[in-house]
Amino acid sequence: MNALSAADLLSLLGHFMLLSLLAVGGAMTTASDMHRYVVVEHGWISDAQFTSSIAIAQAAPGPNVLFVAVIGWNVAGAAGALATLAGTLAPSTLLVLAVSRWAAQRREHRGVRAFTTGMAPLTLGLLLATGWVLAEPFVRVTDQRVGALALIAATIVAMMRFKLSPMWLVALGAVVGAAGGI
Repeated sequence: MNALSAADLLSLLGHFMLLSLLAVGGAMTTASDMHRYVVVEHGWISDAQFTSSIAIAQAAPGPNVLFVAVIGWNVAGAAGALATLAGTLAPSTLLVLAVSRWAAQRREHRGVRAFTTGMAPLTLGLLLATGWVLAEPFVRVTDQRVGALALIAATIVAMMRFKLSPMWLVALGAVVGAAGGI
């Protein structure tokens, strides 16, 4: 954990506010840019801390967006958690409230329908980019590559074929990781 200056905390808040407005499909779709900002550009946390932040938050009960608070906590403690969480929640909440009211009144308008239709493939692309950011540290290491790819493939098959609760897969990942499988 770092002791960031007020300017750095404001920068962190501002960056997460910007990402909030780009988070089509949820905050997770912008995780790749969060990684770029806090790991690559500023070096406030490591790859492992970033990945662990998301894994811990995803395994915990509650909304998925809590991973941003864990990232902020790892960057700068309580002030960092407040900056990332407020930055992520406030702009998108206000925008969604305003836009949903506007779009509900224009539901059949061609532009509104085109926008909502175009968001699905965009969201999928952003989720795949985030998946790659989370998988890359494990796939890059030769000793972990086969195990990581096998676990990723098993997760995709289990989710698509058997419609399991993600919690079973989180538990499987924890067991495999604890056993040294990855």
